[in-house]
Amino acid sequence: MFTVKVDDDLKLKLLQEYDAAELFAVTKSSAVSLREWLPFIDSNESIADTQQFIRVSLKQFSNNDGFQAAIVFKEKIVGVIGFHQINWQNKSTSLGYWLSKDYEGLGIMTKSVRALINHAFLDLQLNRIEIRAAVENKRSRAIPERLGFTVEGISRQSEWLYDHYVDHTVYSILSEEWHK
Repeated sequence: MFTVKVDDDLKLKLLQEYDAAELFAVTKSSAVSLREWLPFIDSNESIADTQQFIRVSLKQFSNNDGFQAAIVFKEKIVGVIGFHQINWQNKSTSLGYWLSKDYEGLGIMTKSVRALINHAFLDLQLNRIEIRAAVENKRSRAIPERLGFTVEGISRQSEWLYDHYVDHTVYSILSEEWHK
């Protein structure tokens, strides 16, 4: 099973079906803050919905096409991070993440993203990682900015969020840049 120890209190682990109840509870407890930027919050109405998400994630992992991992801080699931899919021909992926409101500001996400970047470049031998974040989502955008990603531009009306489109800032980093 995929697990990355980030530090003594923080690890990333492949989501499993037995995580569904805990993950559902975390998602629900932060639903108001997460809903502003994540389009799936309203459709995550039950533990069964979370189980289905985990099943799809496990299939993604078994197909070697990315994965979704629990962010585990002090033995509690506090968020999710993962590769949306992997383009093996071009050796690239995009990375997404979310964190419980209760754990923001502790450096958890920056450390988690850094760990997945290292995994992508060192273990998977990828060349490019992209992160997209809504232009107005300053907390999410701070992560790639802090980690030295390059802003490639704005993808206009890139995502439908409930009743409106949002533009995304597109960030990327290349393996050669990360290793400098």
